[in-house]
Amino acid sequence: MTDVHNDAIEDDDFDTILSPDIDFSGILTFEKPFLIQGKVSGEIVAKGLLVIDEEAVVNADINTSRVVIRGFVKGDVTATEKIEVSASGKLDGNVKAPEIFMETGCVFNGRCIMTGRNTAV
Repeated sequence: MTDVHNDAIEDDDFDTILSPDIDFSGILTFEKPFLIQGKVSGEIVAKGLLVIDEEAVVNADINTSRVVIRGFVKGDVTATEKIEVSASGKLDGNVKAPEIFMETGCVFNGRCIMTGRNTAV
């Protein structure tokens, strides 16, 4: 059994949604819950929840508090709280966080470093 919490997340749960028809390149920063359904390349620096939806493609290093990966990510992912990769998620990069959950069926290629709960990432 796994502790991955892939609860149904509604669009209303997010302050900002990058829709499927958007292709963003650059540095993306935010503090409130953010949903990526489109394409992002560059860097993501955040304090809030980041969800990468099933059809999303992200080519970026990510530094956030919590991330749920349901789509494709190529880049290193660092979180101060938790990283979750769902069964539909594909991650090509290193992960570093106090809690890391990978659901059966996901694809992960990289190194995994689990930090202590109170350790700054």
